[in-house]
Amino acid sequence: MNRLKPLLNLILIYFLIVNSCPAQIRLPQLIRDSMVLQRNSPLVIWGWASPGEKIKINFQDKNINIVTSQDGNWRVKLPVMKAGGPYEMRLQGNNTIVLKDILIGDVWLCSGQSNMVHQMGIHNVTYADDIEKANYPEIRQFWVSTATSLNGPKDKLVGGSWKWANPTDVKDFSAVAYFFARAIYTKHHVPIGIINSSVGGTPIEAWMSEDGLKNFESVVSVINRNKDTAYVQSMNRPQVATPARQEADRGLDGPIKWFDPAYSPKNWHNINIPGYWEDQGIRDLNGVVWYRKEVNLPASSAGKEAKLFMGRIVDADIAYINGRQVGSTGYMYPQRRYAVPAEVIKAGKNTIVIRVQNNFGKGGFVSDKPYFLQIGEDKIDLKGDWQYKVGQVFRPLQRMEGTGAISEQNQPTALYNAMIAPFKNYTIKGVLWYQGESNAGNAKEYRKLLPALISDWRKQFSNADLPFYFVQLPNYGDASYLPVESGWAVLREASLKTLNVPNTGMAVTIDLGEWNDIHPDDKEDVGERLALIARHYNYGEKNLVYSGPLYESSKIQGNKISISFTHIGSGLISIDGEELSQFAIAGEDKKFVWAKAKIVGNQVEVWSDEIPEPKYVRYAWSDNPVDPNLFNAEKLPSSPFRTDE
Repeated sequence: MNRLKPLLNLILIYFLIVNSCPAQIRLPQLIRDSMVLQRNSPLVIWGWASPGEKIKINFQDKNINIVTSQDGNWRVKLPVMKAGGPYEMRLQGNNTIVLKDILIGDVWLCSGQSNMVHQMGIHNVTYADDIEKANYPEIRQFWVSTATSLNGPKDKLVGGSWKWANPTDVKDFSAVAYFFARAIYTKHHVPIGIINSSVGGTPIEAWMSEDGLKNFESVVSVINRNKDTAYVQSMNRPQVATPARQEADRGLDGPIKWFDPAYSPKNWHNINIPGYWEDQGIRDLNGVVWYRKEVNLPASSAGKEAKLFMGRIVDADIAYINGRQVGSTGYMYPQRRYAVPAEVIKAGKNTIVIRVQNNFGKGGFVSDKPYFLQIGEDKIDLKGDWQYKVGQVFRPLQRMEGTGAISEQNQPTALYNAMIAPFKNYTIKGVLWYQGESNAGNAKEYRKLLPALISDWRKQFSNADLPFYFVQLPNYGDASYLPVESGWAVLREASLKTLNVPNTGMAVTIDLGEWNDIHPDDKEDVGERLALIARHYNYGEKNLVYSGPLYESSKIQGNKISISFTHIGSGLISIDGEELSQFAIAGEDKKFVWAKAKIVGNQVEVWSDEIPEPKYVRYAWSDNPVDPNLFNAEKLPSSPFRTDE
């Protein structure tokens, strides 16, 4: 005990020193160097310090003095300011903080799921030139790190910093948000701040506060259940499964790996790329399949940098050329675009080997994607015959206990609490929202949820008129050549109906999707269509046509139905010059058939000889309508709609 006494005394002295030191001024993560503050609006700056501490803030020759509350919180309002900068802000209390390079401009909160997440760097082939030429010091993004909370709102974000749009940092910008910001900035030259708070694969309920969800009884019960920490921990405990010995991957287990140039292939079989192996003679295989192809290259290709394009692969892959790993991806969605170092490519025979791992469902290569090796201006087509060999077969595990972990980011309020609530004091210009894919299964409910989210965020940000502009989901999935029912169409309709909420706008993207990719490559048109809305409503361009035709009303006239639209711009057109397509018509029984349709003035007349007494019309009503071509002369597409709800 006597030997411990000096150590205990030292510990006691340490705690006395620590507790006697005054607390330092601390700021929210958003309030830092290079931030963008909202122009022409009262600004709130807040933070933490010692209870009763006197703090002096100097900004643009204005001094503000404040005393912190008994719990150490402080909050001040700054005067309304015009666009400009860069400026410095000085905060002085028990410590001094100087914030530099501050801009005053417009701040847009960009949120939603993966199509808002998708960074410029993911689309670096399509937008290589845009990345290279990015030089906008006054376009800045704050990327909110993914975090969750099931036990109420948090007051702090997890990390983050403001970065400006240069060729390096713009790769981390949301592509949709960047093109939106660039369109505004190049037209109006006002600094633009982007707060990107978005998470892939998440439902709208996760982004709403508990108060915002109070009218959704089933959701409220989930929120209350999730507050039980013991319950959540029990759900998230490791699941126990019956032991099942998994064989090793033979492609990696032997003395010579299957990607090694020294390996001599035996008993490999033919297979086609693109395509799934379940569609080519391999039944119900979850596991690892190796693909192999030899290509002969001229001497002029040797020693040159190359790029390997392998489309999309379900689920994960590792790519090798001449025994050298050139890339890998751990999940199905990104397109495979791998840089090949110059020393890898040689004259003559070059061997490409792809290790593909699939965990469930069909595995292999998605069709209608690019598959080639590019060397300079030359492209070597890689579609067609390859060889394959199964390296590993996954044996199913029989679960013995546990019902499955809770995915916190998919739980109601979880993302709002951790990724929106911490900065609800930060003044913003408006919201851009791109989400809905994860709610396609409850599309009817989305008609209530989206307006509820808008109302909720307007309340949280203390702005009843906060502009809220959203993206209507694009075309996606298998094409249907007969009239069908569609969950995605119902969700698009929910977005369309939400335009009844004041100060909202919708970017129609029914022409921008890809049937086989839930993350379409075209992000520029999405961002620019959102910018058209903002330019019209928020930047004084009142005569700007910012929307394609939207359904207004219908009138039955004999065996025809006449459809009237708003936002016809300079007139209705068929964008491809063909007859109007994707119109369907039905009688009282709602059995829809394809219809004839033509533009008559500012209306569209729809009819079918099969339906002598028509009652209802639908347009582009499917997950992936085939070439819907009704636009206005400004080349903005009409929203899908129906008259039979």
